[in-house]
Amino acid sequence: MSSQTVTEMFDGISSNYDFLNHLLSFGIDRSWRRRTSKLITERHPSTILDVATGTADLAIRMAKDNPSAFLTGVDLSEKMLEIGRSKIAKKRLSHRITLEKGDALGLPFPDNSFDAVTVAFGVRNFADREGGLREMTRVCRAGGVVAVLEFSHPSSPWIAIPYRWYSKTMLPWLGRLVSKHPTAYRYLPSSVTTFPESEAFVAMMRITGIDQIMIHPLSGGIATLYQGTVVKNGIQTQ
Repeated sequence: MSSQTVTEMFDGISSNYDFLNHLLSFGIDRSWRRRTSKLITERHPSTILDVATGTADLAIRMAKDNPSAFLTGVDLSEKMLEIGRSKIAKKRLSHRITLEKGDALGLPFPDNSFDAVTVAFGVRNFADREGGLREMTRVCRAGGVVAVLEFSHPSSPWIAIPYRWYSKTMLPWLGRLVSKHPTAYRYLPSSVTTFPESEAFVAMMRITGIDQIMIHPLSGGIATLYQGTVVKNGIQTQ
C-alpha cells in the first residue's frame, strides 16, 4: 500500500482510532505498549524516536516511564498527530514530546540522532519495510536499541482458531460500524497475513544493521515484540 493511501486511511479513522484500538483488543494493547516501554526504559535512553506514532500512545507511555528522556514522534497522518498533541498537552508532557509529520521511508533527522527508536503496529504498513528499518537504524546511534511491536499469528490452535475467526469476521464488522470507514478494518487485519514473522523478520532486521535481536511473543503470540541493538561499521557501543 502506498504512503498516500495509508495516510488517507488513517486520516479517515483518526477520530475513533483510540477507542477502537482498546475496544477491538479488549484493552490488551495497553499491556503490549507497557512491555515495549519497559524494555526501552531498561536502556536509559536520553532521546527516543517513535515512528508511525499515530495518536502517540506509545510515546506517552515511554515519557512516563523515562522521566528524563525527550521523545519525538513521526507519522504520515496529520489528523492522528493532532489528536496525539491534544493528549500530550492534557498530560502536561508537551515539553518532552514533540510530534512531527514525516514518512518512515525518509525520516527528517540526521544520522545518529537518537538513543532508541520504536515503532508499534506500523512496520506492516510501510510501503518498503526494509527501507523503513534502514531509516530507523540510520537515525539511531551505534549501540542504541530498536524495538518493533507488531501483530503476529498465535502458534497454539486454542488461541489461533478463535483469533482467526475474530480478526476475519467480528473485527472488520465492528471497525466499519464504529469508524464508518468502508475498508480500513478489513485491510488492517489482512495486512498481518503478509507480514514476515519470527526468523524471517529477524533476518530483515539483521540486513538493516540490527543485531543481538530478541523475540518476545505477547498474549499467546497475538503480538510480538522484537528488540535489537544497532551496529554501524562493525562497531557496537554501549
